[in-house]
Amino acid sequence: MTPASQKPFLLLGADGMLGRAFVELFQSQNLPFEPLSLPRFDLTRPESIRDAISPRFAAAINCAAYTDVDGAEQNQALANQINATGVGQLAIDCRIASIPLVHFSTDYVFDGAGRTPYPPAPPPAGSHPINVYGQSKLQGELLTRGVSTDHLIIRTSWLYAPWGQNFVRTITAAARSRPELKVVNDQRGRPTSAQHLAACTLALLRRNARGIYHITDGGDCTWFDLAIEIVRLVGAHCNVSPCTTADFPRPAKRPDYSVLDIGKTESELGMMPPWQSNLATVITHLEP
Repeated sequence: MTPASQKPFLLLGADGMLGRAFVELFQSQNLPFEPLSLPRFDLTRPESIRDAISPRFAAAINCAAYTDVDGAEQNQALANQINATGVGQLAIDCRIASIPLVHFSTDYVFDGAGRTPYPPAPPPAGSHPINVYGQSKLQGELLTRGVSTDHLIIRTSWLYAPWGQNFVRTITAAARSRPELKVVNDQRGRPTSAQHLAACTLALLRRNARGIYHITDGGDCTWFDLAIEIVRLVGAHCNVSPCTTADFPRPAKRPDYSVLDIGKTESELGMMPPWQSNLATVITHLEP
């Protein structure tokens, strides 16, 4: 796929946090695209998937997903329908139309028991996601890979943007209104700017990349480390202290360690910017 391609991209889930980053990117580069979101495109309705896919597109970029990690514990059927069954049907329809599928997955497909970055490969035998959300996303990966090889599966983690519901905006608001915060310091991963993720995904598409890739910001940290930097960047007078996961139990378990190995992506695109740098850029454009 080349930058000169005149075929438009099909952007699914265009009104979500990542979808909006793609809209911004495509518009800034004058690239043709067709955005689709609920109710017109619905991963729970096979007919809406079938109607959306066409050979006239350069690729289908799927930003639609069930992303409520805690909610998935009580809504397992819906999470599986959207993140697994619907994605499998999407992969089938893309194969029929002979267009590549770009699908986004998560660090939560890993069990968190590792202590070195996870490579962009299927999780090792005997390893299982520890929450329903991760299980549904892994099943979506398996269904996609089982349909054809004309796909680009991007795993990412700790997504944030100037808009939408995410950790950066939540901590910013809390730090500006509260004198003290406690933030988990025993979960380690890689933050990811949605705008950075969109740009790197497009760069891989232009290189005709296929298979599984990991895209995140550079470096890794805990949620506590990330919160400390957010508070510093926004200039809030708030004391942030560390706590453990056990101090704040939630319906869905979180992996202790979910650092993704981004070496394969960096060999294609160059070094990923440090998370501190991408975070600073996003902070300067935070929406109210």
